[in-house]
Amino acid sequence: MLRFILHYGFHFIVPIAVGLFFYRKNTVLVVTILLSAIIIDMDHLWADPVFDPNRCSINFHPLHSYLAIGVYFVLFLLRKTRIIGLALLLHILADTIDCYLMS
Repeated sequence: MLRFILHYGFHFIVPIAVGLFFYRKNTVLVVTILLSAIIIDMDHLWADPVFDPNRCSINFHPLHSYLAIGVYFVLFLLRKTRIIGLALLLHILADTIDCYLMS
C-alpha cells in the first residue's frame, strides 16, 4: 500500500507542488503540463500484460527507455522545452522510485 501511495502521490502531488512553489506566475499552465506527462504511460498498452504491478517500467517500455530518458534530459536543458522535459523527468523519477520500492 505504501508503494502505491508513494508512486501515485509522486505522479500527481509532486507536479502540483512544483507548479505552486516554483512557477507562481503560470501555475495553472505549468501544473497542467507537468501532470500531462502521464501520457507517456500509453506505451504500457503495447506490453503483455498491459498492467503488471511487479514490472519495472524503466527500460522496459519504449517511452521509459534510457534513450527516451536522454531525450527528456535534453528537452529539460533547452529553455523553450524545459517544462516539458521537467514533466517527463519527474514522471521517470516516480517510476524509478517505484522500481526501487519493488526490489
